[in-house]
Amino acid sequence: MTGPPRRYFEEIEVGETYESPGRTVTETDIVLFAGVSGDYNVIHTDAEFMKTSIFGERIAHGLLGLSIQSGLLTRWMTPYASLGVAGLRWKFKNPIKIGDTIRVRAEVTGKKETSADQGVVTLARTVVNQRDEVVQEGETDVIVERRRE
Repeated sequence: MTGPPRRYFEEIEVGETYESPGRTVTETDIVLFAGVSGDYNVIHTDAEFMKTSIFGERIAHGLLGLSIQSGLLTRWMTPYASLGVAGLRWKFKNPIKIGDTIRVRAEVTGKKETSADQGVVTLARTVVNQRDEVVQEGETDVIVERRRE
């Protein structure tokens, strides 16, 4: 019995690019993420207070945006035979607001063999909103299984 298709380290090429479909961030997303994370900061939870802020309204948790982009990318590409994340370098550039539709663009910028069983694939990622404004960007190092012959 075989599982869903997965791409192994050897099958991934530097220079590959991906662009995900969009996903609209909702108030429900923010409320649920506050509950899961325990982060009830007023910038995410107090609509009246935020009307007087520089944003004019509540904004999504930065880590919620990071999480959503990860899921978006796996909806568009054939998943890697991932074993985990080895590293993350990330910048939060602009707020994600309720009703924003975000998508992620990614490019494989590096590969490194780390053992006979696995390697690390580096992905540069850019998260944009519906106005094509960059809201988050960075790099992730993904540990990917090597094909066993």
